[in-house]
Amino acid sequence: MKTMILLALLSLTGFAQAQTRVSGTVTDRNTGKPLEGATVAVLNGPSTFTNAKGQYRITIPSQATAILQASFLGFSSQRDTLQPGATSADFSLQETGLFVKAVEIASLRAGRNAPFTKSDLSKEDIAKQNLGQDLPLLLNQLPSVVTSSDAGAGVGYTGLRVRGSDITRINVTVNGIPVNDAESQGTFFVNMPDFASSVNSIQLQRGVGTSTNGAGAFGATLNLSTNEYNEKAYGEVNAGYGSFDTWKTTVKAGSGLINNHFTFDARLSKISSNGYVDRASSDLKSFYTSAAYISKKTAVRLNVFSGKEKTYQAWNGIDQNHLDTDRTYNPSGAIESKPGQFYDNETDNYQQDHYQLFFNQALRPDLNFNIALHYTRGRGYYENYLNGENYTDYGVQAPIVNGTPITTTDLIRQLWLDNHFYGGIFSFRQEFNRFNWSGGGGWNRYDGKHYGKVIWAENGGFDKDYRWYDLTAHKKDFNIYWKGEIAITQKLRVFVDAQYRRVNYELNGFRKNPGLMVHEKYNFFNPKGGLTFQLNDQQHVYASYAIGNKEPNRDDFEVVAAETPKHETLRNLEAGYVLHAQRAGLQANVYYMNYKNQLVLTGRINDVGAYARTNIPESYRLGLELEGYYNLCPQLTLAGNAALSRNRIPDFSEFVDDWDNGGQKVVSYKDRDISFSPELVLGYTITARPIKGLSIDWLGKYVSRQYLDNTSDLARSLKAYLVNDLRFNYTVPQTFFRELSLQLMLNNIFDVKYVPNGFTYAYIEEGVQKASNGYLPMATFNFMTGVKIAF
Repeated sequence: MKTMILLALLSLTGFAQAQTRVSGTVTDRNTGKPLEGATVAVLNGPSTFTNAKGQYRITIPSQATAILQASFLGFSSQRDTLQPGATSADFSLQETGLFVKAVEIASLRAGRNAPFTKSDLSKEDIAKQNLGQDLPLLLNQLPSVVTSSDAGAGVGYTGLRVRGSDITRINVTVNGIPVNDAESQGTFFVNMPDFASSVNSIQLQRGVGTSTNGAGAFGATLNLSTNEYNEKAYGEVNAGYGSFDTWKTTVKAGSGLINNHFTFDARLSKISSNGYVDRASSDLKSFYTSAAYISKKTAVRLNVFSGKEKTYQAWNGIDQNHLDTDRTYNPSGAIESKPGQFYDNETDNYQQDHYQLFFNQALRPDLNFNIALHYTRGRGYYENYLNGENYTDYGVQAPIVNGTPITTTDLIRQLWLDNHFYGGIFSFRQEFNRFNWSGGGGWNRYDGKHYGKVIWAENGGFDKDYRWYDLTAHKKDFNIYWKGEIAITQKLRVFVDAQYRRVNYELNGFRKNPGLMVHEKYNFFNPKGGLTFQLNDQQHVYASYAIGNKEPNRDDFEVVAAETPKHETLRNLEAGYVLHAQRAGLQANVYYMNYKNQLVLTGRINDVGAYARTNIPESYRLGLELEGYYNLCPQLTLAGNAALSRNRIPDFSEFVDDWDNGGQKVVSYKDRDISFSPELVLGYTITARPIKGLSIDWLGKYVSRQYLDNTSDLARSLKAYLVNDLRFNYTVPQTFFRELSLQLMLNNIFDVKYVPNGFTYAYIEEGVQKASNGYLPMATFNFMTGVKIAF
């Protein structure tokens, strides 16, 4: 099968002789000035960008007509039908006369020539792979990215790591507004189902990146934008079905521009799946609405979106025996007194509502201002069936039955979160010929409640909906930043970025330690700077140095009382080369990330018997990343990326439970790998367009061995894996709809049994150190189909 697929794709190279190079310029119709960064694309084919002179060059089939489209933000798109043999096409775009620039995005994102390492995905890139999987899996083909799914098929709880850093170390914003949870600092995309269907563009900055709002970026910054301007009315229906009884239905509509000023967009989605793992079902619902008023100098936009999820828990993983014999086994909900039976509502239930209000104003032709207010309301719980729980752990006196105290009981409990997150952001942006600057910041407050309810107990003894803890937490986060970019010469640009961030954190007790109060304040200064040197219109090199600081998360504070965790500091050096040619593109960069007081799991037990992260003095990541593409011909594009890294902790002490004598023993290590940090991550995509309207993508992902802890012990690691997928997108020729397209995704076509995520527990028994591993396996071969009807 591998040989047949390879031969089929390579045979398309025979079309390489039947192609023509087309070149031209894209300019502003009113001023005649070139438009740098405008997109020029062959309809259902390759695309490119204009250079600083507004010039482009692109390859089209020479034996057939081709439709070229030029587009640029704030201008009306323009199309041109090229006859066979045409070699040039110029575009003169008309400005819309409306203020459609998203100032909040422009102020946070790294620009085209900024000295930071980044990858961008367009709306089209997202749409061609969006069949219901959670948003992290749509980023799987980007450099240094490793994804996982608790349910095994990408629907429900999913994981994302960039350069070995998990989602709690990745800053995530939606239209510049932070969405990381204030306490865990993670982002749970399961609470935002099908959000990718409303996203217009994504930028992933690797490393510290530029200053942004919200949590500190210790691995990457993920910026999502939804504030797109749609000039014409539209309607769209997307429906899909696939393995594990997975269903996706999305309905979208927009008014277009009404009375030259008003627009309205809406989306309604439902996704359901039984999951690859037993009982790992998901029931996800969401909506997105956006209303805007746009004039020549002013734009006001209100976004309201919400997600509601119910997922059967699958995060407990399986042991080695089940991985070998029954890899879909799910231990969650097991009832020990009834072997083989499981509680049918071992579920996570959560709803999250978002409100965003934006005001953008052009103060002068070269100076723009933005302010936005936001409010996020989250509430929900996860429910567990627990076997043999002690009454004393719940502050309840054991009931007496027939004169004998009953000290334990099976019970069902719910752990609740009730959260409010609100605040505002602002930014200014000014652009001159040789100097651009932006400044801004934000203030956010989090008010959260944590409480637990016992809703059933086999042996009684609890009042109805008994609460055994009821705690509060508060967090205030303020930041202000300024960024400037100046052209010293025509080729040399200097970038400077400085941010001050202040965090006040108040924790009023923990579930297992209600008397522990935490009141911490942090003042962080995060400077960044870099250089970009333009070799020519298509190539530049860059270098940057950035410092980031990050406060501990909620769980880190539940530690030994005398050892309150310290904040972490990251010093990040990046250097790279970028080529944006008409037929090919390449980005090559090296990075060095040096951590001070990084918080990692060491096996140490805290005051309440839980395993907590502790600070280690020094650790580092050193890596090389490559990303590129080559348009071999109009019918065939090759793309790939590679990330080679060394991730080390010079000195590491592990705390191991001693089952023989009680307590813990300390084991020291030198020069060990940082957990979940593969030394090699590869991705490749071969895109074939054998006939008009049909695109076939062969995608591959290789991830080398990952260690489950920081000991570099092979017995506590995940094996390397290589997974291949096939993706088909076909636009059906017809005239009844604006667009009718079909999608088919064949995932893991070679039926590889692989595991990208897990955990480990070390202990000493009979004088021998042992390990018990947990694994979260991914699905073997599976498929997803979809149809899109656009009006």
